[in-house]
Amino acid sequence: MSEIRTPSGPAGRTISRRRFLGQLGAVAAVAPLILPVRARGTVAASNRINLAFIGTGRQVAYANLPMFLASADVQVVAVCDVDRWRAEQARQRVEAAYAQSAPSGTYRGCAVYEDFRDVLARPDIDAVMISTPDHWHAAMAVAAARAGKDVALEKPISLSVMEGRAIANAMKQYGRVFRTDTEVRSQPFFHRLCQIVRNGRIGQVRRLVVTVPRSPEPIAGFPAPMPVPSDLNYELWQGPAPDRPYTQARVHHPRGGLSYAAGESPGWFQISDYNLGNINNWGGHMLDIAQWAMGTEHTGPVEVSGRAEFPTDSLWDVPRNFVVRYRYANGVEIDYTDCDRASVRVEGSEGWIENTWFRSNGFKAHDPALLKWKPGPGDLTLPLADEKDDFIACVKSRRETIIPAEVGHRAASMAQIAHIAARLDTTLRWDPVAETFPGHSEANALLSRPARAPWAV
Repeated sequence: MSEIRTPSGPAGRTISRRRFLGQLGAVAAVAPLILPVRARGTVAASNRINLAFIGTGRQVAYANLPMFLASADVQVVAVCDVDRWRAEQARQRVEAAYAQSAPSGTYRGCAVYEDFRDVLARPDIDAVMISTPDHWHAAMAVAAARAGKDVALEKPISLSVMEGRAIANAMKQYGRVFRTDTEVRSQPFFHRLCQIVRNGRIGQVRRLVVTVPRSPEPIAGFPAPMPVPSDLNYELWQGPAPDRPYTQARVHHPRGGLSYAAGESPGWFQISDYNLGNINNWGGHMLDIAQWAMGTEHTGPVEVSGRAEFPTDSLWDVPRNFVVRYRYANGVEIDYTDCDRASVRVEGSEGWIENTWFRSNGFKAHDPALLKWKPGPGDLTLPLADEKDDFIACVKSRRETIIPAEVGHRAASMAQIAHIAARLDTTLRWDPVAETFPGHSEANALLSRPARAPWAV
C-alpha cells in the first residue's frame, strides 16, 4: 500500500492510509476538516489533473476529498451536490486546504455546482470522482465517459447487471480511465491472501465463504411526507429513481455532519430504489476479493441460489439475513451471507486461509507460517497501490487501473444476481458471457431497472 506524506509532521514522516483516515475521523467529529496539502510547487500546474467531485456527502468528507487533496498531482477545481449546503462546505474545505500552501495564505478557485451536467460541460476538467447515492452511479458515469472525463466511481458501481454492463461498455467505447473506488484491493492482508491462493499455496481451491455486515434493522412503517428542505434539489436528487414523496428517512439528515464519525448511514442506504443494501454495498468489497483470489474477475458463476428476508412493513426494504450460494463451472462454490463481520475464507485441497476486515487478528491460515509467505522468482505478483494513487497514476499514464470497470461490474453483478435469486427464493442458472439467466424470463426481467427520462443508460 502506498503511503501518505503529511508536511505538517516531522520531515519524512509517513503514515498508512488506514491510520490517516482514522485520524481524520477523530478530528472531523469535533471540527471542520482542514487538510495539509503537499507543496503545490512539486508538480507543475500544467501537469496536474483537474478533478471535480460529484456528490459531497459523508464518503467524500471522510475519505475521498482528503485523499485527493493530499496529492500534489491533483487540483480539485469543482464540487457538485444537490444539497447546496454540502457543496458549499466542500468548497470551503478545498480552499482552506489549498490556502495553506499558497504564498498569500488564501485561495479561491473551487467552483460550486448543483447540476452534474454543468460540471461535465467544462472542457478543462480531466476527471470526476462520483460519490453520489448508488441510483445515480450508472447515468453519471456513462455521461462522464461521453463527455471525455476519466472516472473514479464509488462501489458498488451499479444497481443492476444492465447498468454495470453499460458502464463497462462506455469506458471502453470512449477510451476512458476508470477506477472502481474501493480500498479493498489496497488492504494488505486481502492482497496477501489473494497472492497466496493464486500461487497455489493452499492447493486447488474448492470452496469460499464470504460474509458482509448485516444491514440495520428497518425502521417502523412508512414516515409521512415532509416539506423538502429549501437547500435541497429533491427532484434532481431522485433523478433516475421513481418519483417518491420526500421524507427525511428516505434521504439524509438535512444539514447533518459531513464527517464519517458524525452519524450513521443515510436512509437511502436501506431503500431498494437507491441501494440494494449490504448484499450489494459490502458485496462490492468482499465479492471482488473472492473473484480476485480465484482469478475469475472477468467472468462469474454459472449458478446462484438464494433466500433472504425482505421487509414489507417498512420504508427500509433491503434484504437482511440472506443466504446465497454460487457455483462456478469448475465446481468451486461460494457461500455468501450477512452477519457481524466482513470476511473472506478460501478452502483448498491442502489447507485454508482467511481474513476478517478491521480485526487485528483477522488474518489466519491452517499453518501460521503461510501468512508470512511472499512471492519469489517465477511466482505471480498481484499489483498493490492505494486506490486514489492508482487512479491518479493511471489518468496520467493511460494504463488500466487495478479495478477497472469490467472488474467492478463483475463484482457488483454477482451481488445483483444474488439479490434476484433471493427475491425469487430459488436456484438459477447463470450465463456469465451473455449475462442472462437461460430460460428464466422472470429473473431476466430483473436484470435491468426502469429509469425516469432522461436518465436511462
